[in-house]
Amino acid sequence: MTDQPLPLEATPMLAEVPLVPHTLGGDGMHQVIYLHMNPLEPFSIHTEDGYIQYITGPAHVPVLSPSSSFPPVYGSQVVEDNGMRKILVLPHAAEFHHPLPPVLPHLPHYLSPHPAMLQHPHMYPAEPPLPQTQRLTLLPVYSEHDVMCHSVPLPVRDERLAKMQEQPQRKQRAGHLASANGMTLACSPPTALRLHNGHNKSYTGPVASPKPLKHKSFGRTRTTPLTGPEQHRDTEEEVRRVQELLSSVCKPTVGGVTSCSAVLSWRPPIPLPSTADLPHRTPPQCTPPQRTHPQCTPPQRTHPQRTSLLTYELALSQSGTNGDFNLVYQGKDTSCTVGDLRPATHYYVRVCVACSSVKGAPSEAVGFTTLCGAPDTPASPRLILRTRSCVGLQWKAPSDNGSKISCFVLECSEGKQNAFKEVYRGLAKHYKVVRLSPSTKYTFRIAAENQIGTSAFSELLTCSTADCVPAPPAPPQLMGAGVTWLNLRWSAPCGPVCRDTLTYIVEMEEDGSGCGFRPRHRGEDLCCVVTKLRRHTSYRVRLLAANSEGCSQPSVTVEYRTSPDKPSRPSSPCVQGPVQPHSLCAVWDPPEDDGGSLITRYVLELCHSGTEWDIVYSGPLRQFVCEDLEAGKWYKLRVYCLSSGGQSQVSETLSVQTAPVCPGMCQALHTTGGATSSEIPLSWDPPLCDGGAQVTAYAVEMAVSEGSERQQVYRGSEGSCLVRRLLPDTTYCFWVKAANEAGWGPLSDTCQASTTPAPPEQCSPPQLLLQTPSSVLARWEAPAGRGAEVFVFRLEWGVEKGMMVLVYSGPSLQCELKDLLPATAYYCRVQAANVAGSGTFSHVAMVTTPPSVPAAVQHVEVVEDALSDSSPTSLALQWAEPCCHGAEIVGYNIDFGDQLPLAVGRVNSYILENLQPATTYRIRVQAVNSVGAGPFSATLKAQTRPLPPGPLVLECASSGPQSLKLRWADGPGGAAQSRGTQYCLYMQASADRSVCIYSGPCHSFKVQRLNEATVYQFCIQVHSEAGLGPLSPLYRFSTSRSPPAQLRAPRVESVGGHRYVVRWEALQPIKGDSVVYMLQLLRGRGIEQLYRGPETVYTWHGPPAGSGDWRLRVCAGRRSPDSGELWGPPSLSTPLPTAEPPREARVSAAQGAQARRRKRPSDEQFAILLLLGFATLAILLAVLIQYCVIE
Repeated sequence: MTDQPLPLEATPMLAEVPLVPHTLGGDGMHQVIYLHMNPLEPFSIHTEDGYIQYITGPAHVPVLSPSSSFPPVYGSQVVEDNGMRKILVLPHAAEFHHPLPPVLPHLPHYLSPHPAMLQHPHMYPAEPPLPQTQRLTLLPVYSEHDVMCHSVPLPVRDERLAKMQEQPQRKQRAGHLASANGMTLACSPPTALRLHNGHNKSYTGPVASPKPLKHKSFGRTRTTPLTGPEQHRDTEEEVRRVQELLSSVCKPTVGGVTSCSAVLSWRPPIPLPSTADLPHRTPPQCTPPQRTHPQCTPPQRTHPQRTSLLTYELALSQSGTNGDFNLVYQGKDTSCTVGDLRPATHYYVRVCVACSSVKGAPSEAVGFTTLCGAPDTPASPRLILRTRSCVGLQWKAPSDNGSKISCFVLECSEGKQNAFKEVYRGLAKHYKVVRLSPSTKYTFRIAAENQIGTSAFSELLTCSTADCVPAPPAPPQLMGAGVTWLNLRWSAPCGPVCRDTLTYIVEMEEDGSGCGFRPRHRGEDLCCVVTKLRRHTSYRVRLLAANSEGCSQPSVTVEYRTSPDKPSRPSSPCVQGPVQPHSLCAVWDPPEDDGGSLITRYVLELCHSGTEWDIVYSGPLRQFVCEDLEAGKWYKLRVYCLSSGGQSQVSETLSVQTAPVCPGMCQALHTTGGATSSEIPLSWDPPLCDGGAQVTAYAVEMAVSEGSERQQVYRGSEGSCLVRRLLPDTTYCFWVKAANEAGWGPLSDTCQASTTPAPPEQCSPPQLLLQTPSSVLARWEAPAGRGAEVFVFRLEWGVEKGMMVLVYSGPSLQCELKDLLPATAYYCRVQAANVAGSGTFSHVAMVTTPPSVPAAVQHVEVVEDALSDSSPTSLALQWAEPCCHGAEIVGYNIDFGDQLPLAVGRVNSYILENLQPATTYRIRVQAVNSVGAGPFSATLKAQTRPLPPGPLVLECASSGPQSLKLRWADGPGGAAQSRGTQYCLYMQASADRSVCIYSGPCHSFKVQRLNEATVYQFCIQVHSEAGLGPLSPLYRFSTSRSPPAQLRAPRVESVGGHRYVVRWEALQPIKGDSVVYMLQLLRGRGIEQLYRGPETVYTWHGPPAGSGDWRLRVCAGRRSPDSGELWGPPSLSTPLPTAEPPREARVSAAQGAQARRRKRPSDEQFAILLLLGFATLAILLAVLIQYCVIE
């Protein structure tokens, strides 16, 4: 059995036991005591500052004791189970006064403690005498929900104390694995409490604060609480009765037995314990379906909330019914499959049932035997003999699993594992395999057989036959040599061919070391590379061959030498003497390590651009003069050396710059862009040679001619300049020179440039002459030129002065403007231009065109809802008045169809009548003024509406006592309605009045708030895009009858002698129909009818009080002569009364019932209150809709 803690609520009340104060962190002045509160038992606590707290059971309240005393108690008991000790303390009804700490605001007050609070080993010390009085401090109690929702840290308990008490607790748990129920309770300070939330996470709560609590009431209180001894006896009786029910479980049934598994099933105990029978009410849980047992009581209906309380533990044993049983299953299912069983083995199995914290006795053990099986896989065979032609093997017999082994099968494979062949079959456990090849690998495996089958083959054994010692090989040959390695190759030794793989050993001796030959390589290849050797050193080498039989004689000794190493890199070059503009002298030092050989030559490399290096010197000297260099350039120098060992790495790079000179002549002095009458822009390219230094300045000189005096007009670092203040139409000469840190360079070649002429003067305003109402002729005069002839004129035209656009550009002195708007004022101006540029615009001239015919009519459209008398034979048109072009519009012409245009007055809308329904027309409109008729508008395609739809067919889809669901289909024509179709449903309120109860696009509607068994008349009307259709004929539909209302739970009174009087409320006849009643008895899942008739009282001879879960309920039915009986919902069930309580309890219960009946309102009062509430809510909703939605 597993060691699982049980809830504290299931602890029985036992005799008084002393408590021991628990020490936490070296402080022995604090202890935690748990007070048990019975169901509905109140407990009040007065604090020192006058506050009061009430606690109502059932609950276990942890109490903090600041001293070694304890309040008066009337009972306590220590029950040990699974190595745990539970101490239960039952307080007197007397009130205690003590300071109370405030409970955390987010946690409920005084709930049952979590079972994980009782799992600490340091909560169960020895038992000293119990003190008489003590001042108590209540701790906050947290439920499992609060533990998961609030993460408040608690101090961690002392680890050393936990380790000291871990070993005694393990021994005590091992000695109590077979205990039936119970959970130990001990005193521990609240600072070490740790709660588990069911998700493998722990929660720790804070220590209670010493602040007082306010006056609060926790739950309902009872007028007269039960005394201590009575409550103690009731609890013991409840626990005993639940244990007897759980111990009545039948033995499990064995089915589906194989060689390694069996299917076990069982049934729950009958009758099942209810939640009222348990000391603590456990919330209902879901359980899997139960399986029946053939030897148990016939199956009865059980309540799902009861079966969810049961937990089953299945134990298995191989040593008889009195042996040790091991737990193999624990859960809520009533069947399981047990695997990993031994074949041909007898087992015993039993089941134990636990409900909440109470566990019953184990059931009777059932024995079964597993089937026989094939033998187990044998171990790998063992090699006991090996020669050149045979191999001796030996093996052990595996377990036969209930069936005697008939033979062993030995298989062999030569090289390939998938090509096994059988070499032996028999009962012997050893065999000698003969006629094998020498020096050959073989693989063996073995299997066992019995009457059931053949076992799996064992693990493979790989071995080889014996061989001869190889002959001395030939000496190795040198394939290549390096600084620290030698590449050797050899051939296989001569002589008889060996099937075994040869291993070659290379031994070497360094010349002059005197250490002898040492192995430097071992392998099966015919070549090797020996590394980690000394450079430029001779070595003596010999070769040996070896196999499984031994090692051959060494070969003839040969001598090879490693190569010398590359020298290290020389020092970085340096410059000797001053650096000249075109030469420099470089020197360098030899390398520190020559690699074991002399340096033969040095190589000097020079780089002057990019990454390309040129060799400028190669020889034994360590200095060189580099010539033919460019002035002011940066150069890089590096050097490396060569020897017989190879080439060294290059040295560090030396960067050096030659001395600069003056820059050369600037290139390409020219003008940029167009020169103006007073400015000339110049630009130039830098000199081709900057003299080895960056050009820092430029200077530009100017003269009227080459022989005249020069003047400097620009000096700066830019490569361009703008020469200003020049005369127009004049030629100038320019020169430029550059400078660097060495000085100024020579002047550039001469550049000649000339200024341009000036733009012309301003033109006079143009003359405007009217040609037609839509054209104007503009004329102007040419202005005086300024050194150049005017060759182009630009005319700008527009209806506003600030928004004129270019309409003409050319050499002519006039321009005709066409397509102008009538009766419109236009503005224009003119500008002259020559090669020098454009002159200033002239002053603005204005002209006004004469009036003309109106413009085309715009925005012609059909108006849908303009007139209320619109029909399918008319179209309502509307358009916007066009521009009149200076003359007032007097009328409009409407062109539609093949008829002549229709003339109307000056209106913006018109209705075309006498048209065809559902016909498309092409409509055009033109305006007319005193000048004439304007152009027609764009063509408008308009269609007249179709005829209205016909009446629909109305039918009733479903009917109820107070509702009718109506639906309708299409009309007699059968044509589907369009998306914009609306349906109006009318109900006949009187002979000459109908009320619309629905309007919308749906095809069904449910009419509510109707009277039962009443006939109603309805009709429907369709409103589509074509118009409003006619009303349908009247349809008559009737509602059904309503069942009676649900009754209250019946009242059951015991009158002695197993007789019960059942009473229930009476209902008035419903609209002339009589009311009958049916009384039912509920036993588990079964329902039995006890009475059926019009009476409201029934006397029943039943079982004794308190025997099982028997409940009664009643339902009312409506009996009518035409439709039979119509039954309403059943009432709530009422359990049978328990045994007769003491006289004091009956008097107290009667007084409490009378008080509740006096306080309970009557049915009329409750109906009035409900009506007033609905009326108030309706008024508030009406006001809210009025102000928030409508307004």
